[in-house]
Amino acid sequence: MQETDVLVIGGGPAGYVAAIRAGQLGRTVTLVNRGGIGGTCLNHGCIPSKALIDAADDVHSIRNAEDRGIEADVAVDFEHLTRWKDRVVRKLTKGVEKLCKANGVTLQQGTAQLVDNHRAEISNDGDIEMVAFDHAIVATGSRAIELPGFSFDDEPILNAKAALDLESVPDELVVIGAGYIGMELSTMFAKLGTDVTIVEMLDAPLPRYSDKLTRPVRKQAKKLGVNFQFGRVAANWEPTSNGRIRITTEPVEDDTDKGDPEQLTADKALIAVGRSPVSDTAGLEALGIERDDKGFVETDNFGRTNVDHVFAAGDVAGEPMLAHEGSSAGVVAAEAIAGTSPDPPRTIPSVVFTDPEIGTVGLTESEARERGYEPTLGEFPFRASGRALTAGKREGFVKLVADAESGTILGGEVVGPEASELIAEISLAVEQELTLSDVASTVHAHPTLSEAIMEAAECTLGHPIHTFDR
Repeated sequence: MQETDVLVIGGGPAGYVAAIRAGQLGRTVTLVNRGGIGGTCLNHGCIPSKALIDAADDVHSIRNAEDRGIEADVAVDFEHLTRWKDRVVRKLTKGVEKLCKANGVTLQQGTAQLVDNHRAEISNDGDIEMVAFDHAIVATGSRAIELPGFSFDDEPILNAKAALDLESVPDELVVIGAGYIGMELSTMFAKLGTDVTIVEMLDAPLPRYSDKLTRPVRKQAKKLGVNFQFGRVAANWEPTSNGRIRITTEPVEDDTDKGDPEQLTADKALIAVGRSPVSDTAGLEALGIERDDKGFVETDNFGRTNVDHVFAAGDVAGEPMLAHEGSSAGVVAAEAIAGTSPDPPRTIPSVVFTDPEIGTVGLTESEARERGYEPTLGEFPFRASGRALTAGKREGFVKLVADAESGTILGGEVVGPEASELIAEISLAVEQELTLSDVASTVHAHPTLSEAIMEAAECTLGHPIHTFDR
């Protein structure tokens, strides 16, 4: 039987980061992973999707640069593009493997199941091995949710993984769900020439975000030709005689204003209605590890479950189901095991890689009021940013929320060019409790998009330089 200080179950962003950090802290670590190292994010989600999204952005930019005097016909070799995407993934997975080994992590392929307090069974192609551990970190991730009647085993019905592995761009695509995955991939395929229809049971896309944040995204999606069916659900599908599919949509229950059932014809259907935790494969019940009614493992701020020496991190431990949150939680869990008194982060940024991008962090105005603050707000529009105008991207804004009494920055929102990058500065400000004056008095290089954050701070303080908006 193997012996290890720390057993990590799952090799995604939470698991491999936890394993590396535990190795750095002098623990012997065994990481058991049944798929590609890097998990869903690296192999089938974050990285391949951003590779294709970036390529689609290039295609769209070139095709729509006539106002700059640039005219070009662009041909997309999708097979070549996907090979490039796969090379990017392979390079990163090999890099993660090297990092693990360099930090003394033993990598083992297979499925690990806890069998008692300090032993786990590892199975791989019929071979079974036992490993004894002092501590365990469960980082088994999440899986795409299937809709009743829409099985991922059926070739035309796609989850995000299958959509990113298509051999060709579909002519017509129906996307069920207008959350971040649905909106990101809808935008990508639309830019590559696909006719996209999104079916969403709610009345707006990206329901976790405010209407003001999502309005530019919806506006751009419509410009790209994306059609929306709000307040409707996908009821069933059937194949057609010419190899396509016919999807029936219906109004949500008790909403007669949305009309009668309708039929949509497409080549494929992408189901993007969310993800659920993979908490049924690691033998948690053998130790009595508690889960909530959605299957998420319950933990404290350090990732510790109700069984003191077993931790959980990443998607399996609940919202927010974000790769960077999982990595942060993995570090905290490893440091708690090592006894270094980790300091869990106060806030986690969230980003959406739509067009334009969205980034948020910290408290909104209403959340700040609920916490007992008297918030003060400031907003700077990208239409007043020289760098945004030179990039031809004037839509969107930067908004800051601060405590009126102390000036401490409590949160921020960005919708616009490079929002996924810009939110990092606001995240730093929130995490380190910086003030509006700290940001406003920090000289930002010109001309850059990041100046918009400085300008937003000045707007919040009441003395904007480059806009009348306050």
